[in-house]
Amino acid sequence: MDEFWVFGYGSLMWNPGFPFEEKAQARVYGFRRSLCIWSTVHRGTPERPGLVMGLDLGGSCKGAAFRVSPDDWDDAIDYLRRRELVTNVYREKIVPITLIDGRQVKAVTYVVDRAHPQYAGAMGVEQAAGIVRHSAGKSGPNDAYVFNTVEHLAQIGIRDLWLEGVAAALAA
Repeated sequence: MDEFWVFGYGSLMWNPGFPFEEKAQARVYGFRRSLCIWSTVHRGTPERPGLVMGLDLGGSCKGAAFRVSPDDWDDAIDYLRRRELVTNVYREKIVPITLIDGRQVKAVTYVVDRAHPQYAGAMGVEQAAGIVRHSAGKSGPNDAYVFNTVEHLAQIGIRDLWLEGVAAALAA
C-alpha cells in the first residue's frame, strides 16, 4: 500500500484520535450514514437501547478522509481497531473514496455488519427520533449524540438531510 487513508463519517471526523498528514472532505459511494446500530451502553441500556451511527449499504456518504504517515500506520490501525471493533458490530473494509479535489484513493473504514445483533436496520425519521428521544446511556442522552453530530457536520460543511430530519423531529 503506497498510502494509508482512513474514511470517517461520524465522530472520527472531528475526533480522529491518531496523527495524520492530510485531512480532506471525501465521499464514499454505495454506503450511507445511518442511525442503524443499537447502543446498550453509551447511548442506551439493554432495557431501552439507543441508536448510534453506522455506515450502511446504499446511497453515498460525505465524510472526512485522513492520510496517515507511513511511520504511524501500525499505531493508527491498532487504535482504530480498539475503538471501532469493540463489539464487532462494524467490519473493517477498504473502500474507494473520492476526495473533494477529485483524487480517488482507497481508505479503511468501518461498515455495519447487518448480521450482527446490534444492527437496527433502516428506519424512518419519526421512528428513529422516537427511539433516540427516550434513550440515554453512560455517555449521556441519545438526543445529545444526534444534535452534536448534526452540529459537527454543519461546522465542516456537510449536510445530511435524513439526520437533520431526525434532529428536527427531536427538537419539535
